[in-house]
Amino acid sequence: MAPVRTVCVYCGSGFGGDPAFRAAAETLGTAIAQAGMGLVYGGGDVGLMGAVARAALAAGGHVTGIIPDFLQAREHMLDDVQETIVVSDMHTRKRLMFERSDAFVTLPGGIGTLEELVEQLTWAQLGQHRKPVVLVSVADFWAPLLDLFEHMRRHGFIRAGLDLSYTIARDAAAVVPLLREAGHEPDPQAEETVKERM
Repeated sequence: MAPVRTVCVYCGSGFGGDPAFRAAAETLGTAIAQAGMGLVYGGGDVGLMGAVARAALAAGGHVTGIIPDFLQAREHMLDDVQETIVVSDMHTRKRLMFERSDAFVTLPGGIGTLEELVEQLTWAQLGQHRKPVVLVSVADFWAPLLDLFEHMRRHGFIRAGLDLSYTIARDAAAVVPLLREAGHEPDPQAEETVKERM
């Protein structure tokens, strides 16, 4: 297994109703930077997205923001990041976030965050990647989703041999140690893409 070098963080473009969510975003961004890992995120300067990116920057980290052009105004791009990639649509954004990342971490968020998380779980379930996926369940935020997964298992829609691969972190400080322990299995095609960019 290779070490995790870049971490994609999915999270809300708002702060949510619990101050613990923002604190977790700041803790995670700082920890990723202090571990020498790069942050890949949605490119905005709003909500938890902005909080995690600003914290990583403040701790000396490298941040890559990927944003579709139609969201540039709505999500107020964070201009201080080292790399901003503006793409034409959401599909391209998600593909690049996948290609640029060795692991995926999901903080609290809304429908878009949930969709990004479920896509990575689905791809892993279908054998398209073996990168770690971590849900940061601050204040048990993801508990209802985990209950839904169990409901699906009981009814036979998540079958043996096709189980979901994810790890739960109860607080953001636990994420980097989990990623260091997990590592990731490199995707040869993605590795070639990285070499071409260097």
